[in-house]
Amino acid sequence: MADPSGDAIGSFTLVDHYVSQLLNCGEIKGSAVSHTSKSGKLKVEVVWNVPSNPPPAVQFFATVLQHYDTYWVKMPGPIILMGNSTPIPTLTTSAVQPTTESPVLRKPFSSKDCGSTKSCLRDPIGCDPETDPKCYFLSFTSDEHSVLFELSGPTEGYVSFALSHDKWMGNDDVYLCVRTDDYVNINPGYVTGRTHPTLDSQDTLTNMAWRLSDGVVQCMFRREIRVPAEQDRFNLDRSYYIFLADGKAEHGMVHKHHHQPLISSEKKYITSSPENLNGSRSPFIIKVHGALMLVAWMTAVSIGVIVTRFLKPLWPESTLFGQKIWFQVHRILMSSTVLLTCVAFILPFVYRGGWSKHAGAHPFLGCTVMALAVLQLVMAFFRPHPNTPRRMIFNWAHWGTGTISRIIAVAAMFLGMDLPALNLPEPWDTLLLSGFVTWHVLTELLLELHNLFIIRKAKNVKDDEVEIIDLALGETEGHMIKKIVLTVYICGNLAFLTAFLNAINCI
Repeated sequence: MADPSGDAIGSFTLVDHYVSQLLNCGEIKGSAVSHTSKSGKLKVEVVWNVPSNPPPAVQFFATVLQHYDTYWVKMPGPIILMGNSTPIPTLTTSAVQPTTESPVLRKPFSSKDCGSTKSCLRDPIGCDPETDPKCYFLSFTSDEHSVLFELSGPTEGYVSFALSHDKWMGNDDVYLCVRTDDYVNINPGYVTGRTHPTLDSQDTLTNMAWRLSDGVVQCMFRREIRVPAEQDRFNLDRSYYIFLADGKAEHGMVHKHHHQPLISSEKKYITSSPENLNGSRSPFIIKVHGALMLVAWMTAVSIGVIVTRFLKPLWPESTLFGQKIWFQVHRILMSSTVLLTCVAFILPFVYRGGWSKHAGAHPFLGCTVMALAVLQLVMAFFRPHPNTPRRMIFNWAHWGTGTISRIIAVAAMFLGMDLPALNLPEPWDTLLLSGFVTWHVLTELLLELHNLFIIRKAKNVKDDEVEIIDLALGETEGHMIKKIVLTVYICGNLAFLTAFLNAINCI
């Protein structure tokens, strides 16, 4: 351009279309050039086309980006005289914006006054950032004109909170404390949709201070209740859901949060009376989904299989509503499994509004389990009579479909526990589910060995000896062992289930 404050002149021709691309500076087509990828490069070559009526001299300006937080804007090049004149070199310096360093906090935040002089949102519930390095903490205290915020959390990148009109990320007023080496930058920002926040100026924040200690980032700032000149800053005299999140940051650029944000259970007026806020990292509808699936595939299916496979002889002639007891127990438990699975299957689609692209293999396994569960119900409804030739085909198909669905359901549970929307504590969740699988397998193995023992004992009975009484006593003893094993198994199963349901309730 001839005048640094004027319009661009001339245009460029690309040398390599894979390295550079044309941009429009103002209304002049192809009057600027940019790279095409984020890969490191030493140069970008282009050809500048002189306009038909060139000025006596031109000067090129460049913007260079090293990292997200390290860049140089409008760096001046030499002044080029048109014609055969020698270029006049100029000093190529980059203007550095003066920065105001925030003071360092002398001591960590405390939850001592939570509920009395300031409102607090914490994870885990009731934790104190002064003594617990794993405590995620947000507090705010208001006066007539402003609100003082305190934010703390264990992270190597950033910790942030957002004010939102709903429980979905998007169109939110965000505040971030981003660690850069041994310094913490405090910035407001705004999130549009499910994207990275757009950072804004610090002009709306005062009394900023920060602290780094043992992997914990803490920052403090004050903000006016109303900021009319800033459209992206929400007024603090209204109610909002509060999000608390953390994640990785590189050179000042924040990445997606590590796990589901902590979201306040209810909207909160920022300037209202102090209180201790409750929150959860898992939406209620996803909690219900997980709980129903665990009840169905940990308890109902497992008990129904064991009763049918091993405990038929316990009630040989007893009936319930015209059918044998073992069959009615099996039918009730398996029908409950299908019903619970159907309800649980719908909930994630309701929550996401469709298919989730970020849940990995879990939804695919879930759809397979749902299809197999319905197929089992259909096969059971059309099962042939026990004395027909097709009964054996049904028995093998029923057993095979049920076994495959149980295996896939266990795999789906292992994957689902660590998805961001639920994210049970690690590695506790994996160890507990592994313990349940081991518990169930050992129970089935014990009952299989017991069946083999009973069968072998029956074969050893001599035809020429009267052992009817002894055999009856043996069968009674065998039944008693099976009842004890079933009782112990059910107690253990319910213990595992209760532990999982309690963990889901606590997140």
